[in-house]
Amino acid sequence: MVELDQFKSIISSYEEPLAEMRDSLDVSGKEKRVEELERKIEEPGFWDDTEKSQNIMKELKNLKDCLEEMQSLEEKYEDIQILLEMAYEESDPSMVPEIEEEVRGFENQYEALRIRTLLSGEYDRYNAIVTLHAGAGGTESCDWAGMLYRMYGRWAEQKGFGITVLDYLDGDITGIKNVTFEVCGENAYGYLKSEKGVHRLVRISPFNAAGKRQTSFASCDVVPDIEDTIDIEIAEDDLKIDTYRASGAGGQHVNKTSSAIRITHLPTGIVVQCQNERSQHHNKEKAMQMLKAKLTLLKEQEQAEKVSDIRGEVKEIGFGNQIRSYVMQPYTLVKDHRTGEETGNVAAVLDGAIDIFINAYLKQKGQ
Repeated sequence: MVELDQFKSIISSYEEPLAEMRDSLDVSGKEKRVEELERKIEEPGFWDDTEKSQNIMKELKNLKDCLEEMQSLEEKYEDIQILLEMAYEESDPSMVPEIEEEVRGFENQYEALRIRTLLSGEYDRYNAIVTLHAGAGGTESCDWAGMLYRMYGRWAEQKGFGITVLDYLDGDITGIKNVTFEVCGENAYGYLKSEKGVHRLVRISPFNAAGKRQTSFASCDVVPDIEDTIDIEIAEDDLKIDTYRASGAGGQHVNKTSSAIRITHLPTGIVVQCQNERSQHHNKEKAMQMLKAKLTLLKEQEQAEKVSDIRGEVKEIGFGNQIRSYVMQPYTLVKDHRTGEETGNVAAVLDGAIDIFINAYLKQKGQ
């Protein structure tokens, strides 16, 4: 039966990649680590240090989830082989649709886990701090920045990730001039680092009475929320610290006192802001954490120029610098200019379906 031969060939081609995946995931190492952590949990006084115990429980869950995914994939691989043997022995064509469904499910599961193996960077596992800035163009660009903010919010929601707004500035008429928010979830930075750059929108402007096509730009910057103490010294003389009143859409994040903090790192020109906390002290702590994360990335990117490094290679927010274009008129297309990945379903992308671009970026970097 030709169909069975095709499926047998497909599933056989995964034997070596599965073994390589076990190695890349360090399955044996993770199993030993699980045993080690479970012994720690059983020790007297384990829960005395709440923060430490919670971190251990989080690590244990992540390890177990990864091991379970690998085990499930290997079991599915074996089940399909058994199904193929049965189908050959019985020469039963009615089993073909079931085998086809199982093979497709296995391929999708394998691909999802393979993407996970690519998230092996030093900071990939951390939460992500994302900053969106509207480009030149006033209302149009502010509206576009607002659309991007919604897109990332929907993506995070679909992933089960949480979002906390750290800084927010409304557009004069609509949309957002800039917003900084934290995305909390496993490997959030590993996924969202692919979004760093200028995003371009082409559409019929809803703000233009003549109905002309309009091009708008917004930039996206992404840094890891490095929770650990970062060993990097910053001289006080290198910092300009300003306070201002917090603001936000619909009365959110509004503070009647000047508790919001803006820190400018004078040698590089990098600016970080935080207004989420009611306390000026806590806002300053968070802003300094963000600044240190940017400076840490700068130190590790030895080949690029200082300013472009620290700002995540976000150059002028305009023509020629975009990483991705979202075209709604005269045709519908979203295209990533780094990987060539594209889709005609613009509405789905703006509703959070950006995994195809994230995955294509990770695959390209992992080659």
